[in-house]
Order: sequence, then structure tokens, then C-alpha cells
Amino acid sequence: MQENSLRYIFGVAGVSIAETPEAVRWGRYFEWPMVLLALWIPIQWYFESKGFVSPFLVELLDWSIWLTFVIETGLITSLVCDKRRYLLGNWMNVAIIVMACPLLWHVVPWAVSFRLLRLVILAGVMFRMTRTLRMVLKKNRLGTTLLSAGLIVIIAGVFAAALEPAIKSPADGIWWALVTITTVGYGDVVPVSISGRIFAGILIIIGVGLFALLTANFSAALIGSEVGEIEMEEGKILKKLDEIDKRLGRLEKKLERTDKGH
Repeated sequence: MQENSLRYIFGVAGVSIAETPEAVRWGRYFEWPMVLLALWIPIQWYFESKGFVSPFLVELLDWSIWLTFVIETGLITSLVCDKRRYLLGNWMNVAIIVMACPLLWHVVPWAVSFRLLRLVILAGVMFRMTRTLRMVLKKNRLGTTLLSAGLIVIIAGVFAAALEPAIKSPADGIWWALVTITTVGYGDVVPVSISGRIFAGILIIIGVGLFALLTANFSAALIGSEVGEIEMEEGKILKKLDEIDKRLGRLEKKLERTDKGH
């Protein structure tokens, strides 16, 4: 209940299981596309910062990302019964649609600064990724868990390469993110700008929690496998004891018939 309340407060409540089956189904359909969208946003940011894409392509991609949120929010809103509750519980989507509309970047003098509002999109999708990650960890799917952790490292690394001048390439950014998120901290790649250090601080906090969750997940999987083996052995022992009990029962009946015969 507390987790649901936090998701509602942060505007990432999703679709309630009490809603219509169509709304729940479409809500699940949009989960992984949004994860891929989170992976693409920092990559696009890096390409833009290095001048690898034309302004026309940048604008086309910005509109595509924004329209994805419009389509998702509009479609699911039309399918749910309690539309007001859904929109209030997913106010992050509404904020993205209103604040991150590419049209705003052309109607104000500081249009370039307004492009930073794409961070709202990244924040909204990252919230979804943490929800998906918690669901994965709960089910002890180690392969998918490691894949999710790898996605977070890649996203953070590419984003850091675009944000931090001291990180020269996405490869260096991914290496820095891996070292940072595992709390190793070699110090060979270090952010020097204020924004880079703020981002590094956030990543360190995420890394502490993620590393603890991964450790707990591995422990749960190992303990779970040992418990499974023990339960199998106990099952075999109980089966043998049951067979012995049945044999003793048959022997007792034979002895009773023998005593009666005498």
C-alpha cells in the first residue's frame, strides 16, 4: 500500500489492476517501449552535443518522443473507467506532454534552454524502469535483473558523456558509470562540472541501492536453490518413511492373522 502511495505521489502509478482488461493490457504493452525510449534519449542527447545529427532530424525525433507520450496517455485514458484517478496518478505524463512539447522551444527567446525539459521525459521513464526493476527483482530473474542493471549503466554513461566535458566518449562514460554505480571509484575518469558532479552524486545513491538489491537477489536465488534441494531430499525421505510405514502396517496385519490362526 505504501509503495502504491509513493507511485501515486510521483505520478507513475500506471494502470490499476482494477481497471478494464483492455487498459491493463495496453498499459503492459507500453512498458518496454518506454524503457527503450529511456535508452534512446541520452544517446540522442550525445549525438546532438557532438553535432552528429541535423537540426531537422533532431526536431523530428523530439516530436516522435513527445507524440509517444501523447498516444500512450490518450489511449489509456480513453480505456480506463476512472479517468480522473488515472490522470492524477500519472501526472508525470501530463507534465511531460505540457512542459516538454517541442513547440515551446520555438516560441520563447531561450528555446535552447527549454530543450533541457527533455530531462522531465527521462525522469518519468526512469521511474518506470525502477518499477519494472523492482518487479524483476521480486521474481528472482537474475538474467533479466542483470540486463536491467546494464541498461541503467549504459543510459547513465551515454548521458554523462553528453553532459560532462571531462568525459570524452560514450565508452568512457559507460566505464565511469559502471565504476561509479558499483561504488568502486577508480578515479581515472572524474566529473569536473557542477552538473556532472550532481549527476554523479545521484548515480552513487542509485548505485548503493541497486548493488544492495542485486546482492540480495543473488542471495535469495542461492538460498532458494538450496532450499529447493533440501525440500527435494525431504520429499524423498518422507516417501521412504511412508513406504516403511505401509510395510510395517502389512506386517502387523499378517502377525494379527497368524495369532488368530493359533
